[in-house]
Amino acid sequence: MCNEAARRFALGTLEQGFAELHIPLRFPDSRPNMAAIDSIRITDPSVIVRTARDDAAAAELVQRRWSWPGGAHGKPVYNFRSEGRDFRNSDTAGRCLIPLDGFYEFTDPGTPKQGARARKDKWCFTLASGSTGYGGGFFCVAGLWRTDAAVGEAWTMLTAEPGPDVAPYHHRQIVLLPQSAWADWIAGQVPAQDLIAPPPAGTLQVAPVSR
Repeated sequence: MCNEAARRFALGTLEQGFAELHIPLRFPDSRPNMAAIDSIRITDPSVIVRTARDDAAAAELVQRRWSWPGGAHGKPVYNFRSEGRDFRNSDTAGRCLIPLDGFYEFTDPGTPKQGARARKDKWCFTLASGSTGYGGGFFCVAGLWRTDAAVGEAWTMLTAEPGPDVAPYHHRQIVLLPQSAWADWIAGQVPAQDLIAPPPAGTLQVAPVSR
């Protein structure tokens, strides 16, 4: 389950990605300060892209909280299983894209340590050099946003079976959408399962994160 991510690219890079698809990108809350962030964690705010409220042909970029409180237990809903589900847009919920350039997974250490419980190994996944079709300098994760009575508008990342790059590290993966699917995803008309597929081998590169 992905509970930490990175976003280190400039707003201009994001604008260029959507301009290549001829999708106008609007800023209903004003242009955000997109300072580089190596660690976005659950409940932190970050930018999302969704269909513009007043123009279905345009997209809007807003900054919202990652996760909303879930059910009676109140645990944050930061990942959401995609299998067997479809997601459509309404005035209070819908599909979104989460622009990132890295996400982290954790594994148990290969060598047991004595004394205190060993900390897990941390791995950062980014687009591989030469990888094409997922965006220039960043990628977009398929997500959902909703209005919650307690925290306002918030978003979560969809998960699915992992692709070959992530499978050795985790049994689930956040859903990366190719650039060609961005418009269909946020428009909310094409069935979700027609757009969700694991990235092919070699799309991502992984590196250990020193502690």
